[in-house]
Amino acid sequence: MTNKQKGILCILISAFSFALMNLFVQLAGDINPIQKSFFRNLIAFIFAAAILLKGHDFSYQKRNLKYLFLRSALGTVGILCNYYALGHMLLSDASMLGKLSPFVVLICSYIFLKEKINGFQVFSIVIAFIGSLFIIRPGFSLTEMFPALMGLAGAIAAGGAYTTVRYLGLRGERGPFIVFFFSAFSCVAVLPYILLNFEPMTFYQLGMLMLAGLAASGGQFGVTYAYKFAPAKEISVYDYTMVIFAAILGFFAFGQIPDGLSLIGYMIICGISILMYMYNMGYLKLTKGTTVHHE
Repeated sequence: MTNKQKGILCILISAFSFALMNLFVQLAGDINPIQKSFFRNLIAFIFAAAILLKGHDFSYQKRNLKYLFLRSALGTVGILCNYYALGHMLLSDASMLGKLSPFVVLICSYIFLKEKINGFQVFSIVIAFIGSLFIIRPGFSLTEMFPALMGLAGAIAAGGAYTTVRYLGLRGERGPFIVFFFSAFSCVAVLPYILLNFEPMTFYQLGMLMLAGLAASGGQFGVTYAYKFAPAKEISVYDYTMVIFAAILGFFAFGQIPDGLSLIGYMIICGISILMYMYNMGYLKLTKGTTVHHE
């Protein structure tokens, strides 16, 4: 397989895994999102540690330490915001807002990694944001908007985290250690809150969070390797399959059906993502006889 094919496969696995994770988080019920994130990351930490133990190698490059902390901090904020949104929105709505992160990756990659971005990609980012407004539905009630705004904030933080993942990959950092460091950081960051504000859980709720952690591990490893194998603009469109997975799972698990405005938002965001992919890969002709090739 080529690196691009490997990246596509990894991001599809990641998309399905994260859709499952979101489902299990919702099935866990009314638990503080910080507590949910702790157990989710604890399982991911154990999973990543087991892989590193098997290879007897916990080494990392010291020059990458500050970027490991940055990736972990952004990822932790992204998870907390996403879990809050999942507790107050439809599964597919919250998942769709989370899928704005690839557009954030483009912006961050341009600013920090000096990867090229062009006029059409800027246009795509603007259209994707307009699509998100159909889901967020700005109004005068902050209470009604707040879960959607948290979902948007989570997407921004996740986009920054994924950009850092790509940078760490380019600097030779190993995927399992990136996941291990992030999971450990996230657990330690929220542990004081958990100790002071622990909410008792049933065995069912604990089981759902354990399953969420396992699914998250698959998602983390998938996305970590995906962005190591290929640039975001070549593979990010495939990440939108998560919304399809989430809509199917939400329908069968909760009977959730997105309303008309949300569906319009989905179509706008997914549509511009497909067009951007076609543009990047040289399939989209902007003018007669002119094909835009992948940079």
